[in-house]
Amino acid sequence: MKKIAFLAISILTLNCITATAQKQNKKVMKKVLFVVTSHDKLGNTGEKTGFWTEELAAPYYALADKGVLIDIATPLGGQPPIDPKSEDPSAATEDTKRFDTDTVLLEKLKNTKKLSEVNQANYDAVFYPGGHGPLWDLAEDVNSATLIEAFYTHNKPIGFVCHSPGVLKNVKIKGEFLVKGKKVTGFANTEEEAVGLTNIVPFLLEDVLQQNGAIYSKTEDWHPYAVEDGLLITGQNPASSKLVAEKLLQQLNAK
Repeated sequence: MKKIAFLAISILTLNCITATAQKQNKKVMKKVLFVVTSHDKLGNTGEKTGFWTEELAAPYYALADKGVLIDIATPLGGQPPIDPKSEDPSAATEDTKRFDTDTVLLEKLKNTKKLSEVNQANYDAVFYPGGHGPLWDLAEDVNSATLIEAFYTHNKPIGFVCHSPGVLKNVKIKGEFLVKGKKVTGFANTEEEAVGLTNIVPFLLEDVLQQNGAIYSKTEDWHPYAVEDGLLITGQNPASSKLVAEKLLQQLNAK
């Protein structure tokens, strides 16, 4: 009888340990979707654009190094264009140097998922790297707007940096702009002027966010700055990429 009781207790203890381990593993193995531009033309300048390397690399490693699983999607699927200026040695950081030799990530970028085929139910959060490209395609992409709305209404964090807050341009929740009354930041008009593209971009991000009712704020040009308002996390410029990722990670860990 004692042996049976001991066996029962042992089985119960083992089940508890297994359940606890599974629960901890589930907590650690969060999954985030990165949505990257497919647009490579810088207006009518004849120059190329795309995503900004630092704005993908820094958040990617900040999350992946903490055990977060990451998928990447683009409007067209496949290889997204990289803004050539972001590959200039003057824009290099430790994260971009790591990116340049990361065969696993580079292969993942060659085979991005098609945006229309992803489902928010498979992820815990979504993050949009910047670069000028998103102002042309993702800002007008119905699939992107629908996806952001789905993440937000399912109580999942949504992160943006630099130009990617412009992707929120047409996103609405129950008929109201998602950014209305929300504290946000993004690439400043003064920063756009500094890079000489004020009259090239389809719209000025700072202006559109405010027109849609956002409470926009910024710090000095090119300095790190990120704003968190509930599930919405935005960063001002490339230097803010890691800040956004850190805030995103905090929200993921809190769930």
